Amino acid sequence: MRSHADYMRRAIALAHETAIDEHAGGPFGCVIVKEGNIIAEGANRVIADGDATSHGEMNAIRKACAVLGTHDLSGCVLYTSGEPCPMCYAACCWAHVDEIYFASTCEDAKQYGQFDDSAIAASLKHSIVNRELPASELLRDEMLEVWKSFQQQGNRAQY
Repeated sequence: MRSHADYMRRAIALAHETAIDEHAGGPFGCVIVKEGNIIAEGANRVIADGDATSHGEMNAIRKACAVLGTHDLSGCVLYTSGEPCPMCYAACCWAHVDEIYFASTCEDAKQYGQFDDSAIAASLKHSIVNRELPASELLRDEMLEVWKSFQQQGNRAQY
């Protein structure tokens, strides 16, 4: 059976491939493991895909969900070459990943690659109307009608 270090070495190899060999994005690779088997891999492809959300964890989560046929990754462990950014950490939470292992920290990413998520992380501690990126409520009453209809559905989507 493979060890935690084996899975992490694969995530690190993906980081090397995407950043050094392919120049597709930053050095961020990820594997998702369930019951001792790698079920999905992902790497940062922000530059290659022209997609700000094409992070290693996001790509691996999408693939794992497709492989398992569900949005629920309970029972899965995620190994990533870098500490997840706020978006990727939130995606791990939404996907119900059991545990995260990371090889380098956000401070490492800032020091060696000028990847700095600290302003985003700090902003998330505030109410949405007090965050760095301006946000304003608009047409809440109209949307509440949709929410009320959703609430009344007996067969509504469950997360």
